[in-house]
Amino acid sequence: MASNTYSQGAQVEHLKFGLGTVLSYSEERVVIKFDDHGEKKFVTSLVMTSLKKSDRQAPVEKKGTRKKKVVAPAAV
Repeated sequence: MASNTYSQGAQVEHLKFGLGTVLSYSEERVVIKFDDHGEKKFVTSLVMTSLKKSDRQAPVEKKGTRKKKVVAPAAV
């Protein structure tokens, strides 16, 4: 099973959920953040047949930008 291990940050493709990034990996569980489906947790032995490595670059995480609220001047 050593040849099928995925390190943190590895890019993978799942048959159902598409492209994603491995967040954590152990012999029991693997956690993957998918581009279109969010974070999913799998039993490692069951998901290995559905995963393949991807050669794409890791997506850049976008930081949220908030617009500042405009406060109307108080009427006197």
